[in-house]
Amino acid sequence: MRKTSLLRRAPIVLAGGLAIAAGLCATPASAADTAVDFSCQATPPIGSAQTFDLNAGVNATAPDSVAAGSQFSITLAPDALTVPSTVSGYSIQSINDIQLTIPIPANATLLGESASGGSGIDPSGTSVAVNGNDVVITVNSSVAGGSTFTLPALTLNLQAGASGSTVQTTLGGTSYTDPGLTFTATVPVAFFTVNVPTTCYPASSQTLSTTTVS
Repeated sequence: MRKTSLLRRAPIVLAGGLAIAAGLCATPASAADTAVDFSCQATPPIGSAQTFDLNAGVNATAPDSVAAGSQFSITLAPDALTVPSTVSGYSIQSINDIQLTIPIPANATLLGESASGGSGIDPSGTSVAVNGNDVVITVNSSVAGGSTFTLPALTLNLQAGASGSTVQTTLGGTSYTDPGLTFTATVPVAFFTVNVPTTCYPASSQTLSTTTVS
């Protein structure tokens, strides 16, 4: 839908742009790349919220099986994403304040977590922390429009639970109000800049890795 005002057209332009833009006692670890389709909602300060899809992926490295009570690690490495530089004649200046949420897997105890690597981001603005039953990667730096970036890989150090159980990793998020991925898009419009908070969650449940506890 076209609007006559630049102010009112900005939210639709933003949504379109974001749609384009938008990781010890065990058998050998296996790696698998899993496609993840996010449902996203951009909520501009002016106009109505806009929804769109964002295709992403995560490469998970995890042991196929571990012994009950043993310690092991799982690494979840997000695939690269590219921020568009322009959409419908409007520049996308940057995306900022990116957060990715990973639930602590059931049937295991989290012993520690760390983030490493990544590209196209400022390492000094990257952190990882436990928030309730989730591990959250936060990137406070900006990623410029037209740039390709990769979020850091997350390593979870775990202790296996009871024999016969499974340890599975997933991405967080169940709705726009309970997101697993959030960021803010910045778009210059006329003589001002519009900041648009965006929330995303996996459109369908995706298991990134499965480890059997024997």
